[in-house]
Amino acid sequence: MNWELAIFKQQKIRRHWDEKQGKRYFSVVDIVGVLSESKDPKTYRKVLKTRLKTEWSEVVTNCNQLKMLAQDGKMRMTDVADVETILRLVQSIPSPNAEPFKLRLAKVWYERI
Repeated sequence: MNWELAIFKQQKIRRHWDEKQGKRYFSVVDIVGVLSESKDPKTYRKVLKTRLKTEWSEVVTNCNQLKMLAQDGKMRMTDVADVETILRLVQSIPSPNAEPFKLRLAKVWYERI
């Protein structure tokens, strides 16, 4: 599996390059943690996911799961999303980090093309 870490404001974001699809996937809970600055990003993600489901948001349905290295050192299934879906997710989280994060993702997307 081709996964690696990205750093945004000294916080780690797990990511994976899928050669077959030519897409990069990012850990949703890592993104939520960076943007929300929550001490418990898993709970924040769970509440956000419930809210987005009630709004019929495609962000929830466009997430997949991949095994990624967890904090305990084991490979665990985690929600991941591609750049386009992450950009939509970013818009759902009120955060001063949103704009710089969107610029960083745009750069990743541009480099992919």
